[in-house]
Amino acid sequence: MLKQILIVDDSESIREVLAFSISNAGFQVLVACDGIEALKYFDGRTIDLLLTDYHMPNLNGLELILKIRQIEHYKFIPILVLTTENQVKMIKEARESGATGWLTKPFNTEKLLQTLRKVIR
Repeated sequence: MLKQILIVDDSESIREVLAFSISNAGFQVLVACDGIEALKYFDGRTIDLLLTDYHMPNLNGLELILKIRQIEHYKFIPILVLTTENQVKMIKEARESGATGWLTKPFNTEKLLQTLRKVIR
């Protein structure tokens, strides 16, 4: 069975590039445009990894991480933040909230895929 990755980003072009690259690498992909839409996927189905942007309308990446870590079934899934931000304070906040790792945009597709394979269960 293919590992399933949920991509959450408010940029349609980023979602499309990520979905294309990740699905071509052999993963199953789900997409959401913000944290509120993403939460709809946390309904008991298997999600093997969450890849989320930090800055999004309605429910940002940090708020999404906090909500997911409160759901027993998803408490320990790997969560990677993919964002333009690289401030130490923001990275620390994300890690303290439950993020597994942090990647910056623009991203190198091969490095992204290596990281996904490394942290996915």
